[in-house]
This record gives sequence, structure tokens and C-alpha cells, in this order.
Amino acid sequence: MAFQRFIRDRRASVVPLFALSIIPLTGLVGAAVDYSRAAAARSSMQAALDSTVLAVSKDASTLASGAIQTQAQTIFNAVFNRADVQSVAITTAYTTGNGSQLVITGTGSVKTNFMGLMGFSELTVAASSTAVWGNTRLRVALVLDNTGSMAQSGKIDALKTASHNLIAQLKNAARVPEDVYVAIVPYSKDVDVKTGDTVPDWVDFTIWDTLNGTCSKPSYTKQSTCTANSGTWTPKAHSTWNGCVMDRDQNWDVMNTAPDSSTKFPAEQYGYCASSMLPLTNDWTKLDAKIDAMTPTGSTNNTIGLVWGWQALSTTAPLSAPAKDPNYQYQDVIVLLTDGLNTQNRWSGDGSNHSTAVDTRTEKACTNVKAAKITIYTVLVMEGNASLLQTCATDTNHYFYLTASNQIVTTFDTIGTQLSKLRLAK
Repeated sequence: MAFQRFIRDRRASVVPLFALSIIPLTGLVGAAVDYSRAAAARSSMQAALDSTVLAVSKDASTLASGAIQTQAQTIFNAVFNRADVQSVAITTAYTTGNGSQLVITGTGSVKTNFMGLMGFSELTVAASSTAVWGNTRLRVALVLDNTGSMAQSGKIDALKTASHNLIAQLKNAARVPEDVYVAIVPYSKDVDVKTGDTVPDWVDFTIWDTLNGTCSKPSYTKQSTCTANSGTWTPKAHSTWNGCVMDRDQNWDVMNTAPDSSTKFPAEQYGYCASSMLPLTNDWTKLDAKIDAMTPTGSTNNTIGLVWGWQALSTTAPLSAPAKDPNYQYQDVIVLLTDGLNTQNRWSGDGSNHSTAVDTRTEKACTNVKAAKITIYTVLVMEGNASLLQTCATDTNHYFYLTASNQIVTTFDTIGTQLSKLRLAK
């Protein structure tokens, strides 16, 4: 009788509906849990493959195909620690041609806890990571403001740390020594181009001779006043020159034209010249030592720093960078960092106040460097002509404005990552 009353009862009740739906609801909730576990396992596998492909790609060109697989397996096993992933296997594929490519693929499975109710006892986990490096070689000129203001707020120390880190990144990007060359150009109003005791034949001492010498009448210290007062002027030996050069005659001052008899670089005995520049090299020890030698002094002439960065990348005189192998493509890059306004060059400015005349020369140099297909990064630290530096950069993504000296380190890390030709593609 009770059962018949239940059958005839038309009042609403959720209990029967809930009883009927409990199994599929449990399955759906359980599926979400199982899929979440599988997604986490895949993320871990992807990260492990990324690390593995970067590590193996450094040596791939020198390894046999079987050795590539063995090394990849060893590294992957060390970084992938997911006990819930079973039947894990990785495969490697290394190809060469117009550049090189290493692909590492991983697969595995995760046993389900709930989806087995719906006939799925496991979920497949798979990921792949690719390292691609082409036939492009990198040449970088670090053009670094070493003026007196860099002594403030810890800027020169931060620049040294950042530069060391960037050098390390570039070193790691090279599979063979010829892949990456770096030059360092510290600058103030002038650039010190002297190496050792040699006096280059592309330096013009015409002006220098009139200002550095002795007069037969000791009260006169310049040739003009000495000879005007019937004295005899004897220039000093050129071996006493401190290595500084100032801007060339206009418009050679904003170009990288190789010097001839009429376009040499005028010597100057500037008392606040930055430490000497280092032409393109892949001697990482020398590069680090040059960074350590940087000392802040003098006034700011961004033009001459930029132009000598350009000269450092040029295979012609005066610096004659190593010849470029026709079997490779080359990316030439200048990284220009400054913390202040242009204040003085050969013709304009007093070394203390902003000189728009010097800005004009910098603008012309920037235009010419970019026309030569050289990539320019500009980094402005705390104060200066933001408009000038932003316009000088290749584009807005290559311009950085920093509000604190410690940002130099992170910014150079970013630039180093962008410069690396070994890149990860997912």
C-alpha cells in the first residue's frame, strides 16, 4: 500500500533527481580534478624541457646524435620530478642548415582518480621545446658615460655590475669565439683611443702641438702668444699625449668615414678624459678588466661616444674590426648609456650647462648610425634629454628611462636577453 501511495504521489521531490544525478555529477567534478593534475604535470614537463633544450643546445653541434639524446635524458631526469607521471619518454631532433634547431619532445601519462568511472583510466601528458639559433653573429659596442656625474647615487658601481653581467650573457650566447665580439667605449667630452705606447698615424697633432710645448720665453704657454712675443715654440714629444681625441671637423664628426690626410682625429690633452676604449674583442678577461677600470670624470659629449661606438663596429680604419665571414649574417649593436645632458664638445658648451648645439651633433650622429643598419639601444639614467635619447634609439622598445641607479642592472639584463641569438621557442 505504501508503495502504491508513493507512485500516486505527485508532490515535488528532489531526492529522486539527486539520486539519479549523483553519479554524473561526481564524474564531472572528478574529471576537473584529474584534468587539473594533468595540466600541472604538463606545466612541469614543459619547464623541464625548456631547461633541457637550452642546456643541450650549447653543445649540440659537437655531439653525435646518440650523445645528444643521452645528454638530454640525463638533464631532463635531473629537473623533472613528478612521481605521478608514468611512462615518461623524451625524443630529440637536431637539424642544421640555415642555422640550427634542436627540438626535444616529452610524453607521459597520469593515472586518473575519478575518470575511471567513465572509462578513462589515464590522461596523456605531452610537451615540446625548441631552441633555434641561426647563422647570425653578434657585434656589440657598449658606449658608456663615464662623466663626473656618474660618481653620484651609486651610478658608476651599478654600471660596472650591469656591464659585467651583460658581458657574461653575451659570452654564454657564443657557441664558438667568433659568434660574439664586444667593444667598450667609455667617454666624456673626449674619448681615449690610445693603446700602449703606440701613437696612431690617424691622429692629427696640429692643434695639440700649439698647446703642448715650451716657449723660449717661459711666461708663455701657448704657441700663439709665444711667437707673438718673439719667442721660439718647441712642441712636446707626441709620446707624452694622454690618448684623448676630440670631435673631428664637421661633418666628419658624425660619420665613420675612414681617416685620410685631411680627416684625421685631432688630439687633445684633455685633463678629464675617461679610461681608454677597448676595440672589438672576444677576450672576456680583457673586457671585464676594462669595465673595472672605468672612472667617472669630465663633461658630457654623447656624440663622440656614439661615433666611436660606430667606429668600433667598422671594419675600416681607424680601428679595423675583424673582417666578417660571408657565410654568416651579422647584427651590429650599440648600447648607449648616459646620465646627463650634453654639456660640451670641441666647439660648444662650458661643461656645466646643457648645450643644444651639442644635441644637434648627437641627433645627426644617431641618424647616420641608424642609416648604417646598426641597432641602437639608449639608456637614460635619472636625468637628461629624454626626447633626444628616445629619438636616437632604433624604436621605443630600444629606449629605457631609469629613475634609480640600481635599475641599470635589471635593464642591462633585459638588453642582454634581447641580444642573445640563442632563443627559446615554445
